[in-house]
Amino acid sequence: MNFLAHLLLAGGEPAHQIGGLLGDFVKGPLPGSLPADLALGVALHRQIDVQTDAHPLFRQSCGRISPARRRVAGIMVDLFYDHFLVCHWRRFCEQSLGDYLADFYATLAQRHDQLPARLQGLWPRMRDEAWLESYGEVDSVGWALNSLARRRTRLEAFLLGGGEELLWHYAELEQDFLALFPQLQDFSQSWLAGAGGARGTGLGDCP
Repeated sequence: MNFLAHLLLAGGEPAHQIGGLLGDFVKGPLPGSLPADLALGVALHRQIDVQTDAHPLFRQSCGRISPARRRVAGIMVDLFYDHFLVCHWRRFCEQSLGDYLADFYATLAQRHDQLPARLQGLWPRMRDEAWLESYGEVDSVGWALNSLARRRTRLEAFLLGGGEELLWHYAELEQDFLALFPQLQDFSQSWLAGAGGARGTGLGDCP
């Protein structure tokens, strides 16, 4: 759910950013047909997820979600963190959010044929309907959770109306995010350097 966070954490290399998005669409062993630069971005996405899920600040955020919805707390917090990233974008990237995403979508268009079929059909809607930018609005976060609930019927009872959790715990969740995200930036930069992908991947190096 936290597409935007994974894009920024992937650093300044466009292929790694695409891989960061692909991480939510490629499950299991990485396909041999996946180009190496995209595969590196997917691998980073998975490492970020492991690091985040185990982090005390993320667990603290999940613990703020009401017990009746605790089963889907991770999904909710991921989306809430993208909300805060939009709100505080200039803290983490010198380039405006609009320009950053325009560059990213241009790169996606160039490599459209290398994307999974599901993502090929989805990303133009993400661009044209400004999904990621809209997460800066609390109402849009609630709409996204309700939309997800309708698609995942077994989780519908937990996700519907989940946007209210953001309002109930707004200041606390915001502080959790602002404390955690710089740590994830440091982790991602170190991981990329260790994976041999240091060129153009400084987390402050927006394209």
